[in-house]
Amino acid sequence: MRRKMMPPRKSKSSSAQRATSTEGATWDAADLNRRLQNSAPGKLFGYELESVGKGTAVMSLRVRNRHLQIHGVVHGGILASLADTAGAMAAYPMLPRGTRLATVEMKINYLEPVDRGPITANSQVLRLGRTLAVVECEVRAADGKLAAKALMTFAIMPASGKRSRKSN
Repeated sequence: MRRKMMPPRKSKSSSAQRATSTEGATWDAADLNRRLQNSAPGKLFGYELESVGKGTAVMSLRVRNRHLQIHGVVHGGILASLADTAGAMAAYPMLPRGTRLATVEMKINYLEPVDRGPITANSQVLRLGRTLAVVECEVRAADGKLAAKALMTFAIMPASGKRSRKSN
């Protein structure tokens, strides 16, 4: 029995293509920088957004005494937070304005202690799906040594799907 030959399917556009289509505006560097500077982590830790592009972001942190743990090196939580924030900043330009991201998984390897800055975080989107984004980030010390490597998964939540929190 012979099967009928079906015409090839038209490929669906990727979520990245849909997000940057003319249907809606995407996040831009000015939006992201303003949001970062007004966020609690941006104010508390002093993150700087150096550059942002479609699927990439570079952030920096000038090391202050408040960033150091008891042994005089930058606390691992600070490095993780910087990597996580840089990862989100890389994903936002590929998404429609108003989209929200939430970290659902993060894995980080600390490779070198960092005792001075500036620290630089370079992030890149590896995969952008409809509901999840996977991003990697390299955190480098002032001397250029790789201090940490992180892999994050973010949940993508459309702007229209906002949920309100109920107060107790």
